Amino acid sequence: MATATYPPPPPYYRLYKDYIQNPKSAPEPPQPIEGTYVCFGGNYTTDDVLPSLEDQGVRQLYPKGPNIDFKKELRSLNRELQLHIMELADVLVERPSQYARRVEEISLIFKNMHHLLNSLRPHQARATLIHILELQIQRRKQALEDIKRRREEAQRLLNESLGTLDGQ
Repeated sequence: MATATYPPPPPYYRLYKDYIQNPKSAPEPPQPIEGTYVCFGGNYTTDDVLPSLEDQGVRQLYPKGPNIDFKKELRSLNRELQLHIMELADVLVERPSQYARRVEEISLIFKNMHHLLNSLRPHQARATLIHILELQIQRRKQALEDIKRRREEAQRLLNESLGTLDGQ
């Protein structure tokens, strides 16, 4: 019984056999998926929407609305988290059987903090993209200045060489 080390290539590789001679012979890539799709048994959507905490069945601890002060709310939740962790330590020492409620409260605070941070992801992505583009512009300007400097240096050397040849 013979076994292959690698599986055979997928059958659609034959569609690209004339690609070297004629790059336009290859088929067009498939259109991007819109809406919902199934991948590895899970349903996914291409809509990039962060579900609200209520949709997830979690109580929201910070105010609702579009004008949320993320910094203030995260600090507030962080202080509340520290307080609840201290209370959990106290409960574990004095009344170990009653720790479950404190753990649930801490879990709720973590879920709210996580949701607030996920709300900032689009802003973070935009800021990162802006930073990358600014770095690219800066590098291109530096490369352009380097090319200009080298061109001027080459021009100067050429003029010196012509002067030396004329002087002989």
